[in-house]
This record gives sequence, C-alpha cells and structure tokens, in this order.
Amino acid sequence: MIASPASLVAVAIGGAVGSVARYLVMTAAGHWLGTQFPYGTLIVNALGCFTMGALAELAALVWSPSPELRALVMVGVLGGFTTFSSFTLDVGVLVSRDDLLSAAGYVLASMVLTIVGFFAGLAAVRSLVSVSV
Repeated sequence: MIASPASLVAVAIGGAVGSVARYLVMTAAGHWLGTQFPYGTLIVNALGCFTMGALAELAALVWSPSPELRALVMVGVLGGFTTFSSFTLDVGVLVSRDDLLSAAGYVLASMVLTIVGFFAGLAAVRSLVSVSV
C-alpha cells in the first residue's frame, strides 16, 4: 500500500513536533539531572513507549482515528520523540569511556522501562475506559 500525500505530510509535521519535544525534554533532563548519564534519552523512550501503549489500547477499545491522524501521532510524533538511535549512541559513549557497568545498567533500564511503560500505558487506559468486550 502506498502512503497518501496527506499521511506523508502528517508524518512530517508529527515528526517535527516529536523531535522538538524530545529536544526540550532531553535539555531539561540534562539541566536537572546532569549529563554524565543519558537520563534524557531514557526518559523520552520510557514516556514514548507509555504513550504508544496508551494510544494503542485506546485505538483498540474506543478510538478510531483516521489514517492521517494515526500517522501524525503514532508514527510522526512518537517516532520523532523516541530515540533508539540516540540510545545506541549513548551506549557507545559509555563504552568508549570504559564505563561498562553504566552501559549495561543503561541498556537494562532502557529495555525494562520502555516495555513497562508500554504495558503501563495499556493498563492506564483500561482502568480509565470501561468497555465490555
């Protein structure tokens, strides 16, 4: 299936919004928590996965977004917001500093928090939306 022009524009706009939001969160995290550990990347990935889980559950239970809205939010905004390419770079920086314990901790925390975030998003929506299936 070929993407419609409207969906492509939606992804582009959403990606810009998500990227700016990622930059703001990462800058704030660096300011508040320091930059010796990639807290900003960890925070945006956990928040992004929580949001993806919540939106996926809403779409399954009560929300029927248009293909363009789905592309805007779930592909564009969340794709621009989450940062697994930055995650890989952060791991590389920690390893290059010979800080293998922090690198391993960061990989483990990232995997656990993003997966937990996704399922927490699902659960949050389930607790707020009562739908009999």
